[in-house]
Amino acid sequence: MSASNILLIYADKQTPRLEYIVSTLFQGEASITNQLEEFKRYSGARINYSSNTIEGITCHIYPHGLLQENNITEQEINIIQWKGYPAFFETAGSISFDLFSAAFYLITRYEEWLPHQKDELGRYQPEQSLAYQNGFLQFPLVNYWLAQLTTALNIRMPYHFSFKPSYDIDIAYSYLHHNSIRNTLGYFKHLIQLKFNRVVERLQVLAGVQKDPYDIYDWLHLLHDSLQLKPLYFFLISAKRDALHKNVSPESAAMQALMIAHGKKYTVGLHPSVAQKNTLIKEKKNLEQIIQQPVKHSRQHYIYLNFPDTYETLANAGIEADHSMGYSQINGFRASYTKRFNWFNLATNQSTSLVIFPFCYMDATVIFNEKKTVGEAAQVLAEMYSFYKQYGGDFIPIFHNNFLTLQPDFIEWRNMYADFLLKHCTK
Repeated sequence: MSASNILLIYADKQTPRLEYIVSTLFQGEASITNQLEEFKRYSGARINYSSNTIEGITCHIYPHGLLQENNITEQEINIIQWKGYPAFFETAGSISFDLFSAAFYLITRYEEWLPHQKDELGRYQPEQSLAYQNGFLQFPLVNYWLAQLTTALNIRMPYHFSFKPSYDIDIAYSYLHHNSIRNTLGYFKHLIQLKFNRVVERLQVLAGVQKDPYDIYDWLHLLHDSLQLKPLYFFLISAKRDALHKNVSPESAAMQALMIAHGKKYTVGLHPSVAQKNTLIKEKKNLEQIIQQPVKHSRQHYIYLNFPDTYETLANAGIEADHSMGYSQINGFRASYTKRFNWFNLATNQSTSLVIFPFCYMDATVIFNEKKTVGEAAQVLAEMYSFYKQYGGDFIPIFHNNFLTLQPDFIEWRNMYADFLLKHCTK
């Protein structure tokens, strides 16, 4: 037992799943032993994670069995209440459910490995999730369980909080640097729709009279510099153009200059094409050649995340950290957890080196899917921020340059975002 450890857990069966969830939850501050006498002699905080009662041990978590399994099978889920919030995998210990198994089930997204319905893009639908169906999608339930457990054990876990704004650059410019066919079609489309303000805007931008509305990069730089923020930028550099991939071509000199400038100042990651398995490595190498540095971060375009294909593809391509653990359809905590964690591959039953950074808020989601007002969205953003401040973790909300413009439809969203930064990030 290392001197830095604060907790000893007795388990008569040590498995990769148990070792993973203990390491994830306690961040290296706990050890597991199957030596009963060693466990009895230990003078610090202790948890008995076995089916046997041990005299003198007040914290007993009775194993449900999930962490002793090696395969992926349908699990029987019955929701109970524990300290005012949902729990499941009810057992007979002093804690009324197997907290470790339940946390493992949620963090590994076990239910997404089981047969499920996909949406039109081939993504998991959040309405099927245990969190959505039982009302805790907007609450980091695993963090709450852990906080209650550590309080009962009278131990304090290491606390880390950081805030990093992040931006998905799906459409770097609205009019500039696109091909002439796109601009011509866009001109007539707005003309037919009687959107004369957009017609005039397009003509003025192309004539050099006004700035492209999506070119808000100088404004963001000013915010970041004044508030000492270190944002993440994810660039979509798909070679194809279709309804899902609308960015300026990565072959464009202007697009390359934009990425190079951001790579010199910030962390730049890849925004892989949807269903990117056959193009990911090419896109990653292309981005690396453009910015002249390794690309280690990614976030899936349209949050196209499928298990295990997406993460296996990323790991094989040399991506070290992914930021796709959230939903694009509904804001909330997809893994019910605020902190970073290593991806556990249920197919191989092993932890991997790929680090997952969960997100819980995306501007496109509140605007287009949830259809919230600016005021309602501001409340959601503030509440999510407060959960991270309370429980720790890397708060990395997602914004898009094309929803932070000075255009009439989005100026209130831009002002809301600036107000949030000024309120929470002013030193």
